[in-house]
Amino acid sequence: MPTGLHPARNLIYGAVFLFIVTALGICGYMAAGWSMGDALYMLVLTTSTVGFDEVHPVNTPFLRGLTMTAIILGSTGMIFMTGALVQFFTALQIQQVFGINRMKNEIAQLRDHIIVCGYGRIGNMLLRELRAANARFVLLDRSEQRIAEARAAGYLCMQGDAADETTLIAAGVERARILATVLPDDAANVFITLSARSLNKSLQIIARGEMPTTEGKLIHAGADRVVLPTHIGAERIAEMILYQETSRFLRSEKMSDLERDLRKLGLELEVITAAGSGAFAGLSVDEVDRRAGGAFLVVAINRLDGGTINRPPGSTMVEAGDGLVVLGRSGRMGRFE
Repeated sequence: MPTGLHPARNLIYGAVFLFIVTALGICGYMAAGWSMGDALYMLVLTTSTVGFDEVHPVNTPFLRGLTMTAIILGSTGMIFMTGALVQFFTALQIQQVFGINRMKNEIAQLRDHIIVCGYGRIGNMLLRELRAANARFVLLDRSEQRIAEARAAGYLCMQGDAADETTLIAAGVERARILATVLPDDAANVFITLSARSLNKSLQIIARGEMPTTEGKLIHAGADRVVLPTHIGAERIAEMILYQETSRFLRSEKMSDLERDLRKLGLELEVITAAGSGAFAGLSVDEVDRRAGGAFLVVAINRLDGGTINRPPGSTMVEAGDGLVVLGRSGRMGRFE
């Protein structure tokens, strides 16, 4: 029998050995006139060392020799199989312990990193973007299955309730630069925001909200910016309908690469609609820039009739329904949208 192999291989070899012993034993008993069912029953009793009862009398030299051989080989196989099984589960536990310790050490070395709470649909997309930008981050999620998926994807992650201050401290919230809580549960996001803000006053917190009424609660809890996925989705659809040319340009592959580079510089490129009752309709581009207070610059205007003005002069008037293509600092444009 092979020894010193990987636990999984030991387990496979043990199972194959027992299968061969059982198959040969069944053939031997059937050659003596036993039925296949009786032969299998006899082999199970013999190899498992139970020895409950003999199906038929073992009264010939052939049957006695066959039974003794089955006892010796079967018992050996069962002992080896049991040892391999114990070794397999022990190795899994050791690997898990070492994996957890390794991740804890990696998290302990992080500084100015990003903490992402929640590995749902949005969390998954967010982590892909962060990894593409070579950002340092750690994921928190309560679900063991989701953590296993994230670990398989190569993400640095930790299982735990992000609303628990102990979990946040273990994730290095006191040393982190940004925390993004993107759970589909508004109450959980509010509580996580409160806990994170109490632990790190200078932490930038970006929170997801499902209901528009939650935005004020998240801001009051300490979030710097609130993202409403449903609202953003509706804006994107409206943008595609109202400003088709600009939408195709901004959402092209080249612009995606440019936006990724801009985000590294702390900048965003967006389209803001000048509503009739909004703050920008009826103002010149210079007045819009002044009112923005340096938060963004207007780089193009999409007229409602389909026309586009690139690099508009400062005297250009903004009309109700215009789409303003603006370049601004990340985290400050949301107030003007």
